[in-house]
Amino acid sequence: MQSRKRYVAFVILVSFVHNVTSSVTHYSIPEEMKEGSVVANLATDLSLDVKTLNVRKMRLDLLANKKYLDVNKETGELYVVEKIDREHLCTKMLTSCYLKMEVTLENPLRIFNIELEILDINDNAPQFRRDVIHLDISESTPTGERFSLSNAVDPDVGSNSVKTYHLSASAHFTIEIQTGRDGSKFADLILKKALDREKQAVHNLILTAVDGGTPARSGTVSIIVHVSDTNDNAPTFDKSIYTVKIMENSPIGSLVINLNASDLDDGSNSDLMYLYSLYTSEKTQETFNLNPSTGEITVKGMLNYEDFKIYDMEVIATDKGVNSLSGQCTIKILVEDMNDNHPEISIKSFQSPVNENIELDTVIAVVSVSDKDSGDNGVVDLHIPHNMPFKLRESSDNYYQLVVSQPLDREKVPEYDITFTVTDRGSPPLSDNETMTLELLDVNDNVPQFPQSFYTIRVMENNAPGALLSSLTAFDPDLHENQYLVYIILEKEIANTSMSMLFSINPENGNLYALKTFDYEIEKEFLFHIEARDSGSPPLSSNVTVHIIIVDQNDNAPVIVSPWRAHGSVVEEKIPRSTDKGSLIAKVIALDTDSVHNSRITYQFLQVTDATLFSLDQYNGEIRTMRMFSYRDPRHQRLVVVAKDNGDPALSATVTIKLSTVETAVKAYSDMTEVPLEYDIFSDLNLYLVIGLGSVSFLLLITILVTIVLKCQKPKPSKAAPPSRNSVISERNSTVADSTLVSNDAYWYSLFLAETRKGKLVVRQPVPKGSRYIVSSIPRGTGLTETSDSAASTLQV
Repeated sequence: MQSRKRYVAFVILVSFVHNVTSSVTHYSIPEEMKEGSVVANLATDLSLDVKTLNVRKMRLDLLANKKYLDVNKETGELYVVEKIDREHLCTKMLTSCYLKMEVTLENPLRIFNIELEILDINDNAPQFRRDVIHLDISESTPTGERFSLSNAVDPDVGSNSVKTYHLSASAHFTIEIQTGRDGSKFADLILKKALDREKQAVHNLILTAVDGGTPARSGTVSIIVHVSDTNDNAPTFDKSIYTVKIMENSPIGSLVINLNASDLDDGSNSDLMYLYSLYTSEKTQETFNLNPSTGEITVKGMLNYEDFKIYDMEVIATDKGVNSLSGQCTIKILVEDMNDNHPEISIKSFQSPVNENIELDTVIAVVSVSDKDSGDNGVVDLHIPHNMPFKLRESSDNYYQLVVSQPLDREKVPEYDITFTVTDRGSPPLSDNETMTLELLDVNDNVPQFPQSFYTIRVMENNAPGALLSSLTAFDPDLHENQYLVYIILEKEIANTSMSMLFSINPENGNLYALKTFDYEIEKEFLFHIEARDSGSPPLSSNVTVHIIIVDQNDNAPVIVSPWRAHGSVVEEKIPRSTDKGSLIAKVIALDTDSVHNSRITYQFLQVTDATLFSLDQYNGEIRTMRMFSYRDPRHQRLVVVAKDNGDPALSATVTIKLSTVETAVKAYSDMTEVPLEYDIFSDLNLYLVIGLGSVSFLLLITILVTIVLKCQKPKPSKAAPPSRNSVISERNSTVADSTLVSNDAYWYSLFLAETRKGKLVVRQPVPKGSRYIVSSIPRGTGLTETSDSAASTLQV
């Protein structure tokens, strides 16, 4: 678990009154600190002896109704006993919140006044007083109209209180944020586009209040806008002209036509009233009755085909709005010669409900038909709609069976309204119909389905255990227990660890949780399956593949592996003062176990004695000389190199390299015996010593040099380049049997001097016979033998 940062500050003001010391100590802590958290050490801050706290009966008195804090008499530490809620302790109107207490000690009596400031944290989200705000707005309201909304409240103070509001996307509304005198924020709803109730009667909006904390918290409220109607639409009929045929001798009250006018308005603006126009004859009005409320036209008087064959009428539909609007239609009624007996339908048997997996050709109903007429007027035909998975099969005269002709699926059609229509063959034919409702019972025939077959979930490492990763929800179109789903993780072991030990899923809603904190450097991904199983009998199930990818955080600092040094120690290196410009002094290598992006390391000097003397390659960590050493350069150089990774924030490590420049020193090895060699008497360090020694040492040196030159004299050599530090292979990396290795430039210059102008190699010190020196190049004409090697050449004396 991540440790919670604690900031405690205190100020002590001491005053002496008689024999009692009164102290004012100020501390500051954030609210909601965990129980047992240490606020401060009173013994240290008040300069008290910890060993005497029990003897002096140290006690803490809080000026509050709860004991939030206490003192450990063994250590003198002031610690939290109960979590402190600033909003409960102090009102929102107070910008500062203090908890006062007294510490009392006896023998001698001393009283210390302690003042603890409770700092606010963003632990409360903004809340609205109501969950839903209802607004009634007329569709005739002009744009720009404002509507006040209740503001959100946040118990927190300062920057943690409500700062702004956001409104969900809407083509008709927007908000404008206002600031009150006390600094509180509230929003006004503004109409930016005219409303039309006939297009959209209700607008659902979401208002979100966001505070200024880090991270920010928010609260929401639903705004439901009901658009009030105005009478701006006239009634309309389905058709402008209706043609109706009616048989003579139709009984009184027979329905001729049911006019269906509609008005898009609402309320009284859509209530219609039907009446005849002035152009409708009195004879027509006496023969047919018009219902002013429903628009039904029925037979009012006897119809006689020989008297009137056609009736014409005009009907007006008027709404009941304040400024009423109307529409009209023309109706033509044709009276036909009578086929005056209608066929009849009788349902003998009907089976409902049935299972959706009912077998084909199963009988659902038995129907009989009849007609009292004779001849063609008495011959009837029975049929049902063609778009249904049923068919009629005649079993005997005028008896029909309704059977299943196609597979039924409750998930597509849960019930069927089957209309039986019987028609005779008269002229005109008469018909009758009967509608029966067939309900289908659910069968567990659908497996649960996930929206996706593969889920990729990215999880940041160092996540909190129990964190919600994703919600994997499947859908089952079946009903009741066949629809209730249970989610489980299919077991799979990785490195002897079960998936159920790493993840858990809520069996009811499919919420996937992490049970542990993941480390990218240890585990980078997981692949497992989640199964959704319904509760049918037998149960059906399906599964989905889940791919968990652990995302790296920059939580590992670089580790310097070269140059090696003990923990906290300084790396010491010695280099000759005669080192050439561009020579490699050292190479810093650091490693970072984070991912590629976070582990990209750059190097730079944090501290350097002389910035003009050394250069550092920021990518490979190589330290090279920028020039040769001069007499004024200090002999000791201190380099502090920092290796920084590419993370955000970046992590780093440092190494301190102490460089010491030395004069030429030689170590020769022959038969595992150390042979000391003379130092160059012409070096700058020994110059004054040579002068003091006098002529005896000078003559001895001349004798030695003349002897070496005579022995090594050869034909005139070609021009040769002076050896550099890179020309000598390190003694630590190469070993040649019966050879003395040149380990650095200083040793090379102590033995030989390359005279490039004359093309000679002059021996400056006695060289043991038979010795070999491995170098990368040998000046020609030196009298020395050169043999080829893969990485260098061998100098044979």
